[in-house]
Amino acid sequence: MKITVYGAGYVGLVAAACFAEAGHEVLTVDPNPERLQALQQGRVPFVEAGLDALVAKGVASGKLTFSGDPEVAASHGTMHVLAVGTPSSADGSTDESQLISVAHAIGRGAANNVIVVVKSTAPVGAAERVLDEVRHEFSLRAVPYAAQVVVNPEFLRAGSSVKDFLEPDRVVVGGDDADSVATVASLYASFVPPEKILRMDAASAALVKYAANAMLATRISFMNELANLAEAVGADVAEVQRGIGADPRIGKEYLQPGMGYGGSCLPKDVASLISVGEVAGVTMGVARAVAEVNSVQAHRITEKLERHLGDLAGRTVAVWGIAFKAGTDDMRDAPSHILIQDLVDAGAKVQAFDPAAGEAARRHYAAEKDVTVVGTAAEATQGADALVIAADWPEFRSASPSELAGTLSERVVVDGRNLFDPAAMAAAGITYSGIGRGES
Repeated sequence: MKITVYGAGYVGLVAAACFAEAGHEVLTVDPNPERLQALQQGRVPFVEAGLDALVAKGVASGKLTFSGDPEVAASHGTMHVLAVGTPSSADGSTDESQLISVAHAIGRGAANNVIVVVKSTAPVGAAERVLDEVRHEFSLRAVPYAAQVVVNPEFLRAGSSVKDFLEPDRVVVGGDDADSVATVASLYASFVPPEKILRMDAASAALVKYAANAMLATRISFMNELANLAEAVGADVAEVQRGIGADPRIGKEYLQPGMGYGGSCLPKDVASLISVGEVAGVTMGVARAVAEVNSVQAHRITEKLERHLGDLAGRTVAVWGIAFKAGTDDMRDAPSHILIQDLVDAGAKVQAFDPAAGEAARRHYAAEKDVTVVGTAAEATQGADALVIAADWPEFRSASPSELAGTLSERVVVDGRNLFDPAAMAAAGITYSGIGRGES
């Protein structure tokens, strides 16, 4: 099948490369010329495990090609997959302008009947608005082409997106035209068993994505609240986590407390769900509480530092981890940004390190004289008073407590990811503070 994918970011490029791997002819369109140049050479301009090899293979086989012209791309396929950005507006609602822009391009450039697949996360009704724009452009051209829309949300985790796409726990395909739904479902037939392909109406498919991310965000925020309570009453949240995770009704996933959720999905999807509820006249009280808890969690790290160091003015704080999680260089809505801004506002200097996001972080903080992004974890702690662990990279776990004690002038470690054993830290003479585990 000939497929056009709009957007060569984390979602679009993974989908394009995986569809090419399945044997389809995929043309990916993106407005960023630097990104296109890299991709045409088989290079992925961001970190995502296994994606570089898959893209290089697709380019070499000719199954995966790229273009910067959306109207040219519109004439390529009968299947048009929309994976463009849907950022939050100032009021929390979803900005659908990129979806509508692509819809116009498809309507102006398509050379046959089309199925438009909305893979971007967008509210209920957005798919129908996209379809209306495509059909309107067809009518202006007076062409006899038919257009249908299908909602096919992604459930990809940064750092394991390729595996998640090729080995999903479910594929959701929603639409009102049964033939179009069946056609989209067939894209996955070579690597997904039929029982994992869930067919439904478009509105339900759109809401599934928001419901899934809001549920995950709720677990994270609830665990962070429990961690705060554990600290206050002298409990160990790691033991609480172990106890409730053993309940099969709850399970072990997404029970890790920390600095709060970040990334490109959870923050904006929770905000959008709240906005959708407002439009529908439904108060999303739980979602509001989830967002509120998350908005203050990263600030608690600064409070912990102040408790141990006092006034932070003139202090130097090492930060390990800048991306929102390990396994990616994605810094969008990363809790580390809140922490770093807190430290700068308090008059501290920051020496930050991230195994993947270093270059992007240097550009991000280029104008901030009190933030230095360094090349190694050891360089970040050199001359620092304290260390904050802000991401759960495996290499951070192997750090020696005794070496940290010899490097940090105040021997203070605030572990925002609970990577270390408090007893081992205390034995090394380190003042250690985790999340919900008390302090040593």
